[in-house]
Order: sequence, then structure tokens, then C-alpha cells
Amino acid sequence: MAFDEQKVRSIADRVAGSGGLEIADIEFHGAGKHRMLRVFIDRPGATPSPDHPDGVTHEDCANFSREFGTILDVEDVMPGGSYVLEVSSPGLDRKLAKAADFERFRGHRMKLMTRQPVNNNRHFEGSLESFENGKLVLDLSVARHKLRPKDGQAPKIEIELANVEKANLVPEI
Repeated sequence: MAFDEQKVRSIADRVAGSGGLEIADIEFHGAGKHRMLRVFIDRPGATPSPDHPDGVTHEDCANFSREFGTILDVEDVMPGGSYVLEVSSPGLDRKLAKAADFERFRGHRMKLMTRQPVNNNRHFEGSLESFENGKLVLDLSVARHKLRPKDGQAPKIEIELANVEKANLVPEI
């Protein structure tokens, strides 16, 4: 029996919802006795910052891990023996993948890599100015020096969400 991501996500969503949390991401790595299931939980509406009091706590992670791990074991969702369950917050440099992530973090600084080049480039950093109809607009003028637009290039760029291969927030500390 193979890893059933949909079933794992369904259980994770149920457990998170009962604790006032949400699932930010789920990753499964490894094979045999070196398997790891990593779950990133978050508090709905919380925005990451070093001094934000409304983020996920150690206690949230421990409670989620206990309940979620028990259900996975009882329902035998993780066949094939032992695995490591790791539960944490998404962190200050959280991964952005869903449309809801981009809507939630408007105004935040991010870096992203596209599947196909946009203006002869695949790597961008900037402030997410807007996200509408599956398109995000990045203000590149706030990027680190090497990723800033060259003279004559527009300081803003529009990128289709479907073209985003990887995106993460850039912490401003």
C-alpha cells in the first residue's frame, strides 16, 4: 500500500481544524525505515514576524502531533512500518503554494522562481503588490541589489501563478 497523501491531508485538516489551526503544507520524504512525514501548521490569519504573538506555539505543535500521530497509527494510514512525524510552524520564510497564500501575504516581501522565464529571468524578489485572477504583481524595486531591475526595466512584473515553481516569504528582521 502506497502513501495516500489525500487521506493524510484529510486527517490533518480535520485535526488542525479542531484545534483552531490550518495546514500550511505537508511533505513526505524517504523510503523504508527512513521515512519522514513533515506537517506545517499555522494559525489562520496570522502573519509571520519575530514578535507576532498569534503564531503557532510549541504546545500547538505537540498537541497536533499527539492527536494526528495517534489517528495515523490507529487507521494504519502509514503502512510499511516506522516513520518520523515532524510538526512545526511554516516559519518566517514560509513556502507559498496556494492562491490563498498569495492573497494572504499581499504587501509582504518574497522571492520566487518561475517554471518559464519572464523577461529573460526565472528568479525574482520583491514585494507582493497584488494577486488577482491567478496573476501576481511583484514590486521589484525593494529587492536585494543583484535582483533589482536593471536600468530601463519596469520596477513591477506580472507573473501567472501557474508559472510559479517555488515561492517563499523573505523575513524582514
